[in-house]
Amino acid sequence: MPTPPEVRSARHDETGALARTLAAAFQDDPLMEWLWPDPRRRVLGLLRFFATRTRHQHFASGGVDIALDPAGAIGGAALWDAPGKWKPSPWREIRMFPQLARAFGGRLRAGKELVDLMSGVHPDEPHWYLATLGTDPDRRGHGFGAALLWSRLEQCDRAGVPAYLESSKQVNISYYERFGFEVTATVTVPGGPDLWLMWRAPRSHG
Repeated sequence: MPTPPEVRSARHDETGALARTLAAAFQDDPLMEWLWPDPRRRVLGLLRFFATRTRHQHFASGGVDIALDPAGAIGGAALWDAPGKWKPSPWREIRMFPQLARAFGGRLRAGKELVDLMSGVHPDEPHWYLATLGTDPDRRGHGFGAALLWSRLEQCDRAGVPAYLESSKQVNISYYERFGFEVTATVTVPGGPDLWLMWRAPRSHG
């Protein structure tokens, strides 16, 4: 039997390695292909985007989880925001803006419109928000994503708190459904791809 991935909270000094893992995971994502049509720009943009959001948003507002292979390398990562903390404060937005502007480059306006669209449909009910889940392409199918999901969802269930995510790949809907998520709406990015909004009610342990 293969050793299941170890899941733990990331350290701040692991932000770079985590960002590289997520950048590789999202290189073929329809939403990221729309945001950065040039593949070379996409690599750099995703690296800066994930590093900036991890460093300034998710460490402070929720949870940064990583799944490790037996050698201790990062095989996958999940970026979460705790209930009521998914929206960055104005101060935090100011802190992130220079790096996000570099990440998006000429697509900064498209990035802002996307953020505004997602914020406008974000649920009001308190929940854990899964902003990002990604697995290194070379390690897909080895349980990294499942280990990351269950690690946090079990906490949600114990606390009786829902979870929420947006899926930018239709093929991933059935994957998330196995963990109890259900599609609540579909949103079309103007000029871009669809996003599937998914909600998970907590499961009773009784």
